[in-house]
Amino acid sequence: MKIDQPAGHHQRFYTVAEAAQLLRTCDMTLYRSIRVGEFPAIRIRGRYVVPAKAIDAMEAGALANGLVDAADYTTRSVA
Repeated sequence: MKIDQPAGHHQRFYTVAEAAQLLRTCDMTLYRSIRVGEFPAIRIRGRYVVPAKAIDAMEAGALANGLVDAADYTTRSVA
């Protein structure tokens, strides 16, 4: 089910495929990074969503510092 966003309302979460497209990487690469705890995501049963704020924070960090490691934006490793 697709939820229409009101004008001016930003998307809060991305699917892994959408986040991978934004980052210009393969979705399987992003899935692997999420599973080993190197990329921030929310798991709901077997599905993952990526918070838009996490990508925004990484972008801001890259603009300010030149390079960021996505693993620095996670708080714990996933087993």
